[in-house]
Amino acid sequence: MNDDATSTTWAALRALPLSEVRRRAAVITEVTEIGPMTVDGAERFAWNDSGGQSAVWYFTADGRALLLTFDHESPLNLYAEDDYALQRSMYDGVPEDLLRLVLDRPENYESLNLTDPRSGGTIHYAGGVFWFDAERWHIADGTRTHCAREQLDLFVESGFDYCLSEYLLDTPDFTAEALVKYRAGDGYYEDEEDSTDHLVTLTEIFARHA
Repeated sequence: MNDDATSTTWAALRALPLSEVRRRAAVITEVTEIGPMTVDGAERFAWNDSGGQSAVWYFTADGRALLLTFDHESPLNLYAEDDYALQRSMYDGVPEDLLRLVLDRPENYESLNLTDPRSGGTIHYAGGVFWFDAERWHIADGTRTHCAREQLDLFVESGFDYCLSEYLLDTPDFTAEALVKYRAGDGYYEDEEDSTDHLVTLTEIFARHA
């Protein structure tokens, strides 16, 4: 698999300026009612569907980023296999300072830990590992290699397309109205009044991240 692998979501992510990706990540973190965090100076934003799927973003001060996606029903769920060595290898190719953002950290809902049976060290689980070098996005070498070896569709099995759906990466104008329209089409609201009320809440959130 190469970095030009077919995924409209991947192509859309790579086309957006990182500042816009960060804005969307910050908005969805608040929409999802997840508190942002700072990890070694990097901003951490996240999304989860309360069902085991998640997306986690880290944005560094020097304009780089790390993105982790996870689908708990996928063969890329290495937490279920308790396979630390394989999970660690999925991060191969990620710069060391970005890798440190997920090593020996407290776990949370979006990022549980696998433990090295030899050293006792930990690493956050991830089905898909992606990083931005200040100019372009990359699929981590280890993630690409494992998926190619096991003949897995990375973008499907990592939950990439699903976990990033609410960021509307292929929509030029990421607005409260656009997100309500997407959620309405996905059956999120019980009725029109529900969507109207939610639009008011979302408008306030988007205003805070203008």
